[in-house]
This record gives sequence, C-alpha cells and structure tokens, in this order.
Amino acid sequence: MDENDKKQQKNRGETQEIQENIENPEEEIVMEDGEGNTATQKDVLKNLREKLKKALEEKQDYLDKWQRAQAEFINARKRDQDAKQEFLKFAKEDVLSELVPVLESFEMAQSNKESWEKVDQNWRKGVEYIHSQLVKVLENHGLSIIDSTGQTFDPTRDEAISYEPVNDPKLDHTVVEVIQKGYGLGGKILKAPRVKVGEHKGEHKNDN
Repeated sequence: MDENDKKQQKNRGETQEIQENIENPEEEIVMEDGEGNTATQKDVLKNLREKLKKALEEKQDYLDKWQRAQAEFINARKRDQDAKQEFLKFAKEDVLSELVPVLESFEMAQSNKESWEKVDQNWRKGVEYIHSQLVKVLENHGLSIIDSTGQTFDPTRDEAISYEPVNDPKLDHTVVEVIQKGYGLGGKILKAPRVKVGEHKGEHKNDN
C-alpha cells in the first residue's frame, strides 16, 4: 500500500467515525440562548449535522479530485518518457542504418583475401584496427551482426540469392554460405544477410 492509499484510508476512517458520532450521540446536546431558551435545540443540531455532512462530502470530493489529478500527472509523465525513449530509439536506428554501408565497405575490402594480403602490412593492420573499433562502438549501441551460416533458412531474417544443390539431406533448406552479413538492432532487422540456401533433391522428398 503506497502513501496515497494510506492517507485515503485514514481520511475515510475519520469521516466514518465522525458520522457515527453525529448520528448516534452518546449524550444529549443542550443548546441555550442568552435567555435560557432551548426550544430550537433539535433544529440547530440537525442544521449542524447537515453542514458537517456536506463539509465531509466536499472534503472527500476534493481528495478524490486531487488523487485523480495526481494519477493523470504520473501517467502523462510516463507517456512523455515513453515518447522520448521511442524518439531516441528511432534516431539511433537512423544513425546506425547510415553506418551499415561503411561496415560493408570494410567487409568488401577484406573479402578478397588474396588481394587484401598483398596490401602493405602496416596499412592493412591499421585498417583492420579501425574496422574492429567501429564494430565495437556500434555493438555498444545495440547493433548486432547477423551471420546465419549453418542455420535453417528464415525468410523473415535472410535474403536468399540462390539455392545450391547439396548431397546431405540435413543441409536441405539450410544456409550454406553467407555472401553478405546482415545487421540488426534490438531484435529488428536493419539489413538482411544475403545467403545461399542448400537444396536437396533426393528421393526422400517423395516419401510419405
């Protein structure tokens, strides 16, 4: 039970106690004017009860309105925070999407091993170091590299560029080669990996 609930419960308890005391007084209340006249005692008491009851109702009404206003404020603040988080998420996604081609350029430069190894060793190591730094920074911001080699082909994740015949039936409908790695962010695919998919055309496909 939070602080607001405790206050509300206390106020309601006080209200109930006052109302019970008003409706069931333990002693008779004697009202006198300057001349000792008590003829209007019941009317005065009734009037006081009505005024007090109205005051208690107004008090509860103000309390309810205050609690509703406070709840609405908390909800509005939460919606504002959620909107900011959503904005930052999309902003990050846009930035990372623009940096994906830079990573792909590094991958393409290093993909031809024969040509890459002919480059000056010191220069090559410098480029590889820059590439690894860039990958690390982007991974720290949520970017993930998708390499589905050996996994079952998933059209919601992979982009098949060809189907390659395979002799092993276990490789049927399996990613046998990744031509270009994919990239994701928070479970969302920014760029699908381009893959070759194994296709087994043996007699087992005709079995029931």
